[in-house]
Amino acid sequence: MIVKERTMGKKDKTKTKAREFLNKKAFHDYHIEDIFEVGIELKGSEVKGIRAGRVNLKDSFVRIIKNEVFILNLHIGALETTHSIYRPDENRDRKLLLHRKQINKLFEKVTKDGYTIVPTKLYFNDKNMVKLNIGIAKGKKLYDKREDLKRKTMARETQRVLKNYNR
Repeated sequence: MIVKERTMGKKDKTKTKAREFLNKKAFHDYHIEDIFEVGIELKGSEVKGIRAGRVNLKDSFVRIIKNEVFILNLHIGALETTHSIYRPDENRDRKLLLHRKQINKLFEKVTKDGYTIVPTKLYFNDKNMVKLNIGIAKGKKLYDKREDLKRKTMARETQRVLKNYNR
């Protein structure tokens, strides 16, 4: 899980911070074909937990159950100030909000073509609503993973050499 903070806003002193939580393991283990932006059904204390950065996307996955899409095993930690009565289960199943055509497209890909659905990014959009990017993905073989690591290290080394060369 990677947390990126970026500042958005005008040039005045009022800046808002937006948090993005990336699932780097999904990009390492899968070829991501198509990405959908979906809403997620949360409770109030879970939104506060996301703002505090208590999110783990690493082991989560998406399933279609009775024509509804759910994300399973997404860990959203509760704050210490949340009362135990209002504290939901941290790994509960959460419903994802999609259009019927999108659900049908996902279902068709998963059943016929052997794809899987993985969460890739959790973030707040411009209207301060929590959004989740899910991707239709196909698993990588071990040699594909090695090739990606080689390509990334070569790109990193060339950037470092170019940076030192320009000085």
